[in-house]
Order: sequence, then structure tokens, then C-alpha cells
Amino acid sequence: MTRATGILADRAIAALFDAGRLKSESKLDTDQIQPASLDLRLGSKAFRVRASFMPGPSHLVADKLDRLKLHVIDLSEGAVLETGCVYIVPLMESLDLPADMSASANPKSSTGRLDIFTRVITDRAQEFDKIPAGYSGPLYLEISPRTFPVIVRRGSRLSQIRFRIGHALLSEAEVLALHESDVLVASEKPNVSGGGIALSIDLKGTGADGLIGYRGKHHTAVVDVDKKAEHGVFDFWEPLYSRGRDELILDPDEFYILVSREAVHVPPLYAAEMTPFDPLVGEFRVHYAGFFDPGFGHAFAGGTGSRAVLEVRSHEVPFILEHGQIVGRLVYEYMMERPEGLYGLGLGSNYQAQGLKLSKHFRSE
Repeated sequence: MTRATGILADRAIAALFDAGRLKSESKLDTDQIQPASLDLRLGSKAFRVRASFMPGPSHLVADKLDRLKLHVIDLSEGAVLETGCVYIVPLMESLDLPADMSASANPKSSTGRLDIFTRVITDRAQEFDKIPAGYSGPLYLEISPRTFPVIVRRGSRLSQIRFRIGHALLSEAEVLALHESDVLVASEKPNVSGGGIALSIDLKGTGADGLIGYRGKHHTAVVDVDKKAEHGVFDFWEPLYSRGRDELILDPDEFYILVSREAVHVPPLYAAEMTPFDPLVGEFRVHYAGFFDPGFGHAFAGGTGSRAVLEVRSHEVPFILEHGQIVGRLVYEYMMERPEGLYGLGLGSNYQAQGLKLSKHFRSE
């Protein structure tokens, strides 16, 4: 069954390449196409710029770079991107979208868990991470490491893109109906509002020591974004424990890895996304990496519900989080068709059936 509107699945994304609607400087990686998204790869140059910018409706990104670049970094053999700096990297992929097809981008899960702030930019853009229907042109990635300096290289994959035709978002009534039939979040009384279903924070902790999360350390070594299980946890992270209080004070400018109280389920015919920072739930931002692919937490794909790992930063002032407090919402969208592959099902997915978990770059200790 194929819908007329919705999110494009893996088969349709591959067809975009065959039709010349998606182009790349080199052959795709074998695992680059995900169930409902495409990983985007860095090109061979990074431009260090004075500040982030929006091209605006009458400017090309390349023109802005000519004026704002401080220096150019060769990524062909790998290079370090420093914390607190802003870089613009032309991506290997470019677009020539049909008139009825738009797209949106988000950091990959591993990117968010390293506190690397990324946003996709297009020529004449008036919004970050949003690609208007019919867009034809190059793609650029703004990168700003916030906690750890990182090594990246040509072909590194920090961001991902989803393609959609028409309106794909489920209404609140449809979300409730889907929850009743498929249990989207493991909650007795689901909170559905603002178009999405709520997730709350787990601050009771796991294990005998009550581990509730991690806080990123400052002045660490660099993290190589392309290497798995390369780094020791305690060289980069400070473990946090509940100590029976079931609360956590978020300090401004600190980065935390926490976990949702509820397990999350994304059925195969749907895709989900964590909504951006919501000032109504508190002065903090949760979850840089917002895409949840079809099959996330799905029993057939090895999930049986997977909790959402949350990347958390407080804004401006200290903020107290309490166990069970709502920290974000998941919105669900229709897939145009069932993907050939589901998240976690033979795809080498790193976070299926997860609880509290750091990014793939850190080895268990």
C-alpha cells in the first residue's frame, strides 16, 4: 500500500538518485540510506566563519562565505573542529527536488549525543534545516562543537535529511488512535497536546548506584566522529546519580545525557520526530537529534520499546528537573509506504532496545 502523501521510504529515496533528483560527488555508502532518511556526508573543505548566518531570499551561501570566511580547512585527511567555533561545510549531496517534494534535516543521533550543533543551509534559505518544495541546488552544513572538539573528514556523516510529499503529520486524534492500537509510549495516561505525545524524564536512575545520566566534561581530548568504541567514558563524562532525590539541577552552559521515563515505539508505517525546544515546559532544550525512524522500539525489529536518550542544555538560568516532568513531545508522520528495512533490523542500528546510552564513540567500562 502506497499513500499519496507522507514521508519517503528507503526505496523511494534510492529512486531519487536514479532519477537525478538527488546527486552526490561519489558513490553512496552502503548504509547511507536509512528507513526514512538519508545520511548527508561532509565534503572536502570546511570554512571557518565569524558567526552563523542566514543567506536570505536573495543570496547564495557561497557569496556569504566569500565575505565571512576566516580561513579554509582541508578535510580530505581529517581535521579538528574546535569548540565554540562555527564552520560551514559544503556537503557531497545536492538536490533537484520535484515541485511537490520538500525536505527537512536534523543531526544524527550520535551527533546530538556529542553536543555538536549542526544545521543544514540551502541557497536563499530563510529557515535552517528546512528545504522548500522544488529546491534545486547545493546543501551546506553549519557545524559548531559545543562540548568536545571533534575530528571530522570528507565523508563524515553528521546530519540526515527526510523527504516528504504533501501533509504527513498525524492529528492529535490520529495520534491517540494509533497509541491505543500500537502503544506509542509506555504510559498509562498518554498526554497528547500540541500535536504530539509527551515524554517525561527518568531521574530515579538505573542499577544499584542509581545512575541517571552523564554531564560532559570540559577541556577533554578530541572525539573522532567516525570511530566506534574509541574513547573511555570517564575521560569525557561525569556520571550522575539520583541519591534518592529524584531531581537534577541543570546548570547553564552544561551538557547532559539523560533518558526518558517511557519507552518509545514507532510502528513501521510511521516516522516520528522530537519537537524542538518548547518554552512552555521550561527554560531548557532537549534532543538535538529529532528523527525516530520506522521500527524504532518495534518488537519485530528487536526493540520491544526503546527509551529516548535526551541531550539536554539549560538556557540562561539554573533549572530544576524532577522525575516524571514532561521534557518533550513526539510528533508522528505517515510514511508513504513501508520501508524495506526497519530501524534495528539488520541495519547496524546503534540504539535499538536502548536505555540510558552514550554515543557509539565511547566503549563500555
